[in-house]
Amino acid sequence: MFGRGAPVLPVLLLLALLALPVTGPGGTDHGGGTVADVMSGVLVVLAVVGAVRRGGRPLHRTAAVVFGLPVVGIAVAATGAVDAATGASGLGRYLQVFVLVPVAVLLLVRSRAELRLVAWGFVALALVQGGIGVHQYATGTGASYMGADIRAVGTFGPTDVMGMASVVSYGVVCAVGLALGTGRPGDARRGHGEVVRRGGALVCAVALLVPLALSFSRGAWIATAVAVTAQLLLTGVRRALAGFAVLTAAAIVLVGGVGVGTALLQERLGSITRVAAAPDQSVTDRYAMWAAALGMWQERPIAGVGLKNFPAHRDGHASLALSSGSDTAGAGVGYQRQPLLSPHNMYLLVLSEQGLLGLLALAGGWAALLVLAVRRLRAARRRERAGPRGPDRLDPGTDCGLLACGVLVWQLVDFGYADIGGPATVLTAVGLGVAARWALGADAR
Repeated sequence: MFGRGAPVLPVLLLLALLALPVTGPGGTDHGGGTVADVMSGVLVVLAVVGAVRRGGRPLHRTAAVVFGLPVVGIAVAATGAVDAATGASGLGRYLQVFVLVPVAVLLLVRSRAELRLVAWGFVALALVQGGIGVHQYATGTGASYMGADIRAVGTFGPTDVMGMASVVSYGVVCAVGLALGTGRPGDARRGHGEVVRRGGALVCAVALLVPLALSFSRGAWIATAVAVTAQLLLTGVRRALAGFAVLTAAAIVLVGGVGVGTALLQERLGSITRVAAAPDQSVTDRYAMWAAALGMWQERPIAGVGLKNFPAHRDGHASLALSSGSDTAGAGVGYQRQPLLSPHNMYLLVLSEQGLLGLLALAGGWAALLVLAVRRLRAARRRERAGPRGPDRLDPGTDCGLLACGVLVWQLVDFGYADIGGPATVLTAVGLGVAARWALGADAR
């Protein structure tokens, strides 16, 4: 059963490990690496072994450039770290998230069927974490939010409130892509299975809106809305209008009719429009850290201040409006004061620590992935409309293209409100690998 699909099993195992709790038995966050991080290293080793056994060149020229250029900027910034240990730690983390794990996923996921399997793995993980989050909200055992332990954080704990929100958002985007795209139309039996699959994916997408709402994560809400809108528009105007109607109806029923729309949730939604006129303290802190990051870049515009050096330079560039940290509690973890060690904006973090060299290398690679992914999706849609012609007539793969483009758009938008760090960081690496598999896979040439 798993003979031909065995290489993708480690990727699915990595996703499954993200469902494990990240807090110790005493209710404290153990920090540092996780089991999923260890598994990501195993993933890289397996990909290298597989590439050596197959022989030949594992990556074609475009893939080598997209994933090779960031190594230059990261390595240069590592030399500017405060010490060798800090530089090595930052270099390893960046290479893990943005180069090694994505390339491993690109090499291990070798067919569209396996890519769909990984997408369903995202959906399954989101359902597990989302289910835990809904239970936390209903029983008052979540992370502290406005004086009540109701914030849905899944197994990630209050110190990584974006963890569950990211997982659930990935699940929504993957489910929407599977529901909107076409997989393998053919005979009547296969066509019936296609309808069931797409219907099941749509049900999962709608169900995951509940834990997404209860995460109280404005950045995840915005990124998900943008990604799903992009997916709908990429399917064509007719499907886009129908999709907007379904999602709007689902939002009205879930937020209004079922009772998800609490006063706190409504206030959180309203705060999105007040981030400029009347920002809360978390937004004020974010603005202060963004200004600090820009100040660091202006001081060292080419190579930045060095990997993991943002905390050391923060106070010299931040305004007095910046608070000393954020309070976290709940979800089985005692009260903690979390220091503000990053600007919570991936682009500004890279700009401040790696300068223009690092930002152009990393963001340029992400932009290239998006362009190539969208271009391939359009080609797949043309084959789909053309009918039964060519070797791929039974598998246009538009569902794979839609989920890959959606995941990449979500991540690029979310990077405007968040950066890497925490137990869910490895999810970003797998997501970039999924996008790379569609945009740069061997069958994309």
